[in-house]
Amino acid sequence: ASGVVAGIQDYGNKMGIPTVNGAIWYDPGYVANPLVFCGSVGLAPKGSNPHATTPGDHIIVLGGRTGRDGLRGATFSSMTMDAQTGEVSGASVQIGAPVVEKGLVDVLMLARDSELYNSITDCGAGGLSSAVGEMASECGGDVQLKKVLLKYPSLAPWEIWLSEAQERMVIAVPKKNLEALSALCIQYEVEMTDIGNFTDTGRMRVFHGANLVLDLDNEFLHHGIPQRHYSARINKPRFETGQTISIDDQTNNDFQNTLLKLLSHPNIASKERTIRDYDHEVQGGTVVKPLCGLRHDGPSDGSVIKPLASMTNHAFVLSNGLNPEYGKIDPYQMTWLTIDEAFRNAVACGADPSRIAILDNFCWGDPTRPEIMGDLVQSAQACLEAAVHYEAPFISGKDSFNNEYLGSDGKLHAIPPTLLISALGVMPDWQQSLTMDFKHAGSLIYLIGDFAPAFGGSHFNLVHPTQAIDEGLPVCSKANPRFYLAFYKAVQEKLVAACHDLSEGGLAVAAAEMCMAGRLGALLHLRNNEVPIRALFGETSGCFLVEVTAESQFEFEDLMSNYAIRLIGKVENHQNLQINQSKYPILSVPIADMLSAWKDRKIAGGLA
Repeated sequence: ASGVVAGIQDYGNKMGIPTVNGAIWYDPGYVANPLVFCGSVGLAPKGSNPHATTPGDHIIVLGGRTGRDGLRGATFSSMTMDAQTGEVSGASVQIGAPVVEKGLVDVLMLARDSELYNSITDCGAGGLSSAVGEMASECGGDVQLKKVLLKYPSLAPWEIWLSEAQERMVIAVPKKNLEALSALCIQYEVEMTDIGNFTDTGRMRVFHGANLVLDLDNEFLHHGIPQRHYSARINKPRFETGQTISIDDQTNNDFQNTLLKLLSHPNIASKERTIRDYDHEVQGGTVVKPLCGLRHDGPSDGSVIKPLASMTNHAFVLSNGLNPEYGKIDPYQMTWLTIDEAFRNAVACGADPSRIAILDNFCWGDPTRPEIMGDLVQSAQACLEAAVHYEAPFISGKDSFNNEYLGSDGKLHAIPPTLLISALGVMPDWQQSLTMDFKHAGSLIYLIGDFAPAFGGSHFNLVHPTQAIDEGLPVCSKANPRFYLAFYKAVQEKLVAACHDLSEGGLAVAAAEMCMAGRLGALLHLRNNEVPIRALFGETSGCFLVEVTAESQFEFEDLMSNYAIRLIGKVENHQNLQINQSKYPILSVPIADMLSAWKDRKIAGGLA
């Protein structure tokens, strides 16, 4: 993990790109097959991404040189991990050069604004074969591999063609613009190579010197390859969604210790040490940062960016949803819950829920195994249904299969079904941004949304494995999209002082995080008929804890009156989180103890 953190820090910081949102998740299933997700968002002038490759255009490669690093990178990333993995990984992983990338980006922005190219793509999986092949798919192309600049000699033609070395872009440039592009490259010290031309032959031809090493018809290459057919077996979960069991009131009633254990769990504990390695303020547009609160150490639900180039107050929100624990139980329901989590994290920051788009990143096992394919089919179906229900388009995505490893038992093991959902939301005015820290002693605390806590896939079960409560996953209420719209109206009316979603660890963890971030206490009240352990630590979807000033109480309640809303407590000036039932305290924890568990993973003087 430390290597991943160092790589993100080194590349992002040198490129001048803020790292503003993320998550770190630990599970034994990732030990031999760790996953790393990276995403980015940028602004471009309307109509500035041409795709009109024209016969006669020159095939220009800009940026880094080609080497064996990254060779077979795409296929390696989908290999089963075994004892030989370390021997091939070095050649399969690209060697990054952020300074080269920065110069490349600077040249491309100027070339874009001067309309010097007709189309553009990056050298990703498959290297030049994929980049040039895609650009030439509607016309044809001739490539001379001898012209490709190499990091070192002796690369075979297939290695040059397939290498996935980083920091390279391919653009289609009319002959009349070559001189202007060359001048830009010289100014920014970016290497530019003319490796051939796009043609009207309908064929992809590749030469190495005088030797023709590839000659394929585009129709066959892009449309003629036989398609695979898979078998899927749908696995029925042990428990139906929302199915719960009766819990004895005396079941694990050491609520204080449970809360501290949850706060110290690596999936919930503070990620400040990692976040501080990243520059999240470079470019000066980060409004809501990854850490917020009185001492800038509370866990933000998402991030708000105000583009400095914009002359308006418009901003956008980035958030994510991820929960592999749910995927182990029911990939279909996990998908609904993950999309909802990404959504409500964005809404909790002030995003307009009617203007949110989402992205998917699947990491799954071997799809040729029917049970794995069945889980994938279920998840993909849920993506469709949830996107339609939330009226949120999928605008991009990525997948990686065969994430399996050979265990010490000699058997193949797949990682947990893992789906990362990223959300991108629009905010008409950055000044309506919300953070999750309590702001004012005396403010009211509301629990809003359909509160139906369950223990299926919960972190309570992770910290109490011998007392795990086996149930179904939480229900994802179909009313959530309408509920988020109503809440957004309250945000627009400036009725909300703070907002935090309920996720891992449930109500108690959400309240603790708000107290720690604001360095203010809270007094909450459970209903007399609620089972304390379920209300405190069960997990639910579509719920927020919201701080509202006393002056805004009635207006807020009136706006939210058609949805589940409950005045559950008050922000206190003392440094303590106390939760009562029937007027008697059932949980009372000093903020100092919560911070010790959350930041240092220490409980009562020892390590958690």
